[in-house]
This record gives sequence, structure tokens and C-alpha cells, in this order.
Amino acid sequence: QSRSSAASDVYKRQAYDYIKSVLESEELTRKYFPIIMTIFLFVLAMNWVGLLPGVTSIGLYDAHHHFTPLLYPPATDLNITIAFALVAFFTIEIAGVLAIGFWKYGGKFINFSSPLAFVIGLIELLSELARLISFSFRLFGNIFAGKTLLLVVMFLATPYVLPVPLIAYEFFVGFIQAFIFAILTLYFIKLATEEPH
Repeated sequence: QSRSSAASDVYKRQAYDYIKSVLESEELTRKYFPIIMTIFLFVLAMNWVGLLPGVTSIGLYDAHHHFTPLLYPPATDLNITIAFALVAFFTIEIAGVLAIGFWKYGGKFINFSSPLAFVIGLIELLSELARLISFSFRLFGNIFAGKTLLLVVMFLATPYVLPVPLIAYEFFVGFIQAFIFAILTLYFIKLATEEPH
């Protein structure tokens, strides 16, 4: 009991120190550490729950013999990944506004000082909006592809031998995707809180 809690304290401290080294501010770290870790743990749990036995295989048949699963891997639904992308997106934008002010942050995107600055601001605005698509489709695509690969292998190959290393690989992919989602949120918060130049 005490050994496992001590180990979890060490991991939590290492994660906190890493986020602090990126944000370069104790105040910002205290403010955004909880949401970054929540995103990581929630996406990780979502990805790993989708690999449990019984998910997509327990369900009901309707009158037309169409199978409807009762449980479904959450990250293979684009609505879930878009919701997480929106949470990350609004966290990033609010972090930027709170750190440098509404007008200065808005000046990154709408700048009439020169035609070149105006075009660069529009490109920055489009790149901000493109994060919604990249966040949601990256997670959705990787998890959906992994689940599809496992289903194909289970039907075409020996269902008791070959899927085992693939399932282990999908656990690793689930961890990596959660890590990438959280790290990108962290680095975009860092970029949003920096003064425009």
C-alpha cells in the first residue's frame, strides 16, 4: 500500500516538474497541471477500456438479425474525440487570453499594421482552428484503425495466437495517443501564453 502510493507520488512529481519546465512558471503549472493530467488519464482510460474483452461483442439482435453492441470503444466515436478536442481548444485559447490579455492575444490573429501582418494573422487563425480537426481525427483515426485491425486479424488469422501481440501493441498505441494529446495541449498552452512578437 505505502510502496504503491510512494511510487504514484514520484510519478506525479515527475509529471508536475516536466510541465513546470515547459511552462516555465509555477503559477501556470498549478493552474494547468490538473487539466493536462485529466486529459491524459481520461484518454488513456478510454483507449484501454476499448480493448477489454466483451466490448463490441456483447449486444442485442433486432428483428432483422442486425447486431447492436451494448458497449463500444469510446475513442472510435468521432463525437467523443471532437468533444475532447473542444476541451483542449478552449483551454488553450482561455489560457492565452488570461496570460496576456484579450486584445494582445487577439492581435496575434487580427493585425492591421501591414498587409503582411494581416495575412500572417489569418494564417495563424486558420492554424488555431485546424487544431480542432487534427486533435480529434488523430485520436479517432489511430484508435479506430487499431480496433479494425484487431477485428480483421481475429476473423482471418488464428484468433487465439496472433491477436495477443496486436492487443499488446494497441495498449501501447493507446498510451502514446493519450500522451500525445496531453503533450500537444501543454505545448499549445505554452505558445498561447507567450507574448506576441
